[in-house]
Amino acid sequence: MSVSYDRALALLDECNGDDLWSVDHCQLRRVPQEWIDELADAFETSYRFRDQTISVPDPAGRRVVNQYHGVRDVDLAVKLGRQLGVNVESIQSISLTRQSLVRNIKDAVFEG
Repeated sequence: MSVSYDRALALLDECNGDDLWSVDHCQLRRVPQEWIDELADAFETSYRFRDQTISVPDPAGRRVVNQYHGVRDVDLAVKLGRQLGVNVESIQSISLTRQSLVRNIKDAVFEG
């Protein structure tokens, strides 16, 4: 299963390496169900590290949750990068963080 080139670019543009997308959000953004099934997992909050704490929108702002079922946008970016012809493995070897991996994939796609 693949997505159109334009859809792949739009999805990649939304990725930043930090976010967990809900299954509903993935479906709303037209991520193929096959990809959602492959990439979705349950994630747990780590209260020791701020960047590993999961929060979700709440009417009063955001609230921290213990567990969350969804798709890491970094995993989606890797899948999209491969579909768009990027040598993701070489980019992974030089990227120190999830954010830099996504940024490097975007650079490879958007800069040709």
